Amino acid sequence: MTGHRSVQDRLKSAFDADSALDLLKGAIARESVTGNEANFVSFLETQMRKLGLSPQSAEFLPGRPNVWGERKGAGGGPRLLFIGHTDTVHVRGWAEHWEGTERENPFSGVVIDGEIWGRGSGDLKAGISASLCALDLLDRAGLALKGDVSFAFVGDEESGEPGTGVSAGIKDLTQRFERGEIAKPDFAVYVEPTKLSVFPAQMGFFIADVTVTGKSAYFGVPEEGVDALRAMHGVLDAIWRHSDAIAGRASHPLVGRAFALVTGIDGGGYIAVPGECRISLIRKLLPGEALDDAVAELEGVVNEAVAGTGTSVSMDYPAGRDHRHGGSPAEVDPERPDIQALAAAMNEALPGRGAVTGAPYWSEAPFLIDRVGCPTVYCAPGDISNCHTFEERVSVEEYFAGIVGFASFIAGYCGIENA
Repeated sequence: MTGHRSVQDRLKSAFDADSALDLLKGAIARESVTGNEANFVSFLETQMRKLGLSPQSAEFLPGRPNVWGERKGAGGGPRLLFIGHTDTVHVRGWAEHWEGTERENPFSGVVIDGEIWGRGSGDLKAGISASLCALDLLDRAGLALKGDVSFAFVGDEESGEPGTGVSAGIKDLTQRFERGEIAKPDFAVYVEPTKLSVFPAQMGFFIADVTVTGKSAYFGVPEEGVDALRAMHGVLDAIWRHSDAIAGRASHPLVGRAFALVTGIDGGGYIAVPGECRISLIRKLLPGEALDDAVAELEGVVNEAVAGTGTSVSMDYPAGRDHRHGGSPAEVDPERPDIQALAAAMNEALPGRGAVTGAPYWSEAPFLIDRVGCPTVYCAPGDISNCHTFEERVSVEEYFAGIVGFASFIAGYCGIENA
């Protein structure tokens, strides 16, 4: 790896804050709620072309494109990929929440007290912008690379819009890697927001919709009905006991403990015995747990809970990602030299950052780790805790540091020509 101190000093001297901020503001201005990724992709194609990345795009679904490109190095170095999703969650209620304030327009990219606001600012347009600005910064600093730097930006990562949110974009990209249409990377950084920490491990998950069906009856003759709500009470108790049991089985050093969290309930009858009751839950998995095993275990718990109640139960799994039931957990050895180098670059760019820990969310790294065979981490500016909310924003200082940190890491990982 190239020495970080001399490289970062050179990068900081060449840094253009106005240009970097303009790029992020331009990215936020392109509304790209899931399904409308093309609006942002066209912006990215222009920026990538300016950087000599020869961008290519293809639709993963009609009217919904991915875009990718690369900068070939002089040779003799590895291939690095920066990847992120182009779609954001919706903005319903944003303008009303901030009516009459500077934040009213969710796509303005307004800077207030050192933070840039807007939908997608953290999740994850700051990461995408920082990765592209990092390559521009290397050019400004006159640093030519030995290895290749590639970029891929995909759609359909977010959930919440009808008929979307099943990772259709990265599924298409993964197939292109597998067919050899795009060269496979040696290491990848997925630019989900981490506050410049490095996440080599992530939780897995599945969502289950559980429906208990009994028989409705007039309240005056309850003996003629089968109370689904009462049966569901037993299911809830069993699920909570199951959650305690799986939490007590193991703890992952970066991801913590597993659990099953009931997130919603709906049921009842109008002056009648409730004939149906529904709940939704999410199960967190640790690296090393198999989705099929976790699903089978939960189904056993639920079926046992309704046995003898006279009700029937069905379970649906609406959030399949890399697995038909949900998203797989994943981890990469945190002691790898490339991971430690990325952490060091971020800590030098902004002292106190660059911690190596686990992702408190699921995103699309398992496609790259498990199917492409590419070690992948999450790292980018932005705070996941304010994403998907009316408070979404990114520290400008953190964004600028992310650019320098990425540029420094690229130089060290890919190698500098004639260094």
